[in-house]
Amino acid sequence: MESQLIIPIITGILAAIAGLGLGKLIFAKNTEAKVAEARKQAEQILSDATFKAENLKKEKLLEAKEKFVQLKSEQDRDNLERNRKLGDAENRIKQKEQGLNQKTETLEKQIKENDTIKDHLNRQIEIVNQKRTELEKHQEEHIRKLEKIAGLSAEDAKAQLIESLKQEAQTRALSLQQEIIEDARLRANKEARKIIIQSIQRTAAEQTIENTVTVFHLESDEIKGQIIGREGRNIRAIEAATGVDLVVDDTPEAIVLSSFDPLRREIARLALQRLVTDGRIHPARIEEVVEKTRKQLEEQVMEIGERTIIELGIHGLHKELVRIVGKMRFRSSYGQNLLMHSREVANLCGIMAAELGMNSKLAKRAGLLHDIGKVPDEETELSHALLGGKLAEKYGENPAVVNAIAAHHDETEMQFVISPIIQACDAISGARPGARREIMQQYIQRIKDLENLALTYPGVEKAYAIQAGRELRVIVEADKVTDGDSEKLSFEMAQQIQTEMTYPGQIKVTVIREKRTVNVAR
Repeated sequence: MESQLIIPIITGILAAIAGLGLGKLIFAKNTEAKVAEARKQAEQILSDATFKAENLKKEKLLEAKEKFVQLKSEQDRDNLERNRKLGDAENRIKQKEQGLNQKTETLEKQIKENDTIKDHLNRQIEIVNQKRTELEKHQEEHIRKLEKIAGLSAEDAKAQLIESLKQEAQTRALSLQQEIIEDARLRANKEARKIIIQSIQRTAAEQTIENTVTVFHLESDEIKGQIIGREGRNIRAIEAATGVDLVVDDTPEAIVLSSFDPLRREIARLALQRLVTDGRIHPARIEEVVEKTRKQLEEQVMEIGERTIIELGIHGLHKELVRIVGKMRFRSSYGQNLLMHSREVANLCGIMAAELGMNSKLAKRAGLLHDIGKVPDEETELSHALLGGKLAEKYGENPAVVNAIAAHHDETEMQFVISPIIQACDAISGARPGARREIMQQYIQRIKDLENLALTYPGVEKAYAIQAGRELRVIVEADKVTDGDSEKLSFEMAQQIQTEMTYPGQIKVTVIREKRTVNVAR
């Protein structure tokens, strides 16, 4: 059994070995065939690549040759252009050299000619010097002869001539100075007059003269007895409480209240009106009514001040300054109501500043406050302009406003442009016809000062201030003052009046020189 099983196993093993060998043989044959085919394909690819590389090499060589030819042609063109430019430059240089050579030759010729001219000039100068020497000798001889004839030395004659020329030059210079000043004044006056007239025309203000008395009208004369009271105690109580004098005379149905303080007169008038209306008039009642009236008037003063600044468009004013503005309603300056005057000045300043291209609001503010020093709460030795400046500075006003207030009467230096505007508008408002009442003594004193000023000059015989002080007529002695001196005298007087005196408007100075020769035929 076992031998029978071994034989098939051996047979199977042998068959397997034979199959393996046969399979290996077949695989080897197939592999050789594929390798041969792959070798053929590789050779084919290599030959194709070699062919393409040869073709590509030929193409690149051709392109390189074409590029070389192109670059060479461009280089040739550039070389030709460069050579052409170099040739042109050489030609220009040659032309310039030729021009320079010609100029050099011309200059050499001119130098030779100049040398010739120089020699000629030197000869002429020598001749001139000889002639000058001879002329100086003749001139010296002539001067000596003139000195013998005139009896004066050359230095004395020269001094007289210089003095004569100096006087003539001074006269001409003075005349020219006056002409220049007059021309400048005419031009400036023309422009200033235009602005001032426009400002005045655009400001229409009522002008009334304030009095120092107030007439209180009564319904009947019987009330006078109640106001006077038993043994005059009521009227004394009224006068003591208000500081106002009551004049009770034969004037029917009227009592005169007299005081230089308009505020006190107003308090007295309102208090009397209340007492007469109430009917109870006795000292205790008088004091009570006067005190109530005073408080009421203080409130009215604030209302007047506030209404004024609102109407003028002024903002940010200190309350104390508003109160002072209200108090100006009850003050007068030379008979002109102070508040009306200040309002008019404010409007004039605003218009004039606008015409000149300046800050009209600031100018209007300074114009309203320029006279606040005239209503002080306490008496002081300062002038109203300086006191007003201190008040404005105290209550935080702009430095320009402070300076304009303090300098509007030339008591301090003007440092801002609006300062002269305030001064001019103040003069315009005060100089309106009917605006102010000038005290007669002041007017007479101003006339005397004008005449005395003219009499201080040498050669002045008489002086008259005419036309209410608007013209000064001066008569000089003809033997002592020449025509040229008259012009100089008129100019100097006008300058001194302008510098030393304060006056409204302008003053014309006329110097009259007249020589009269009288003989009597018999």
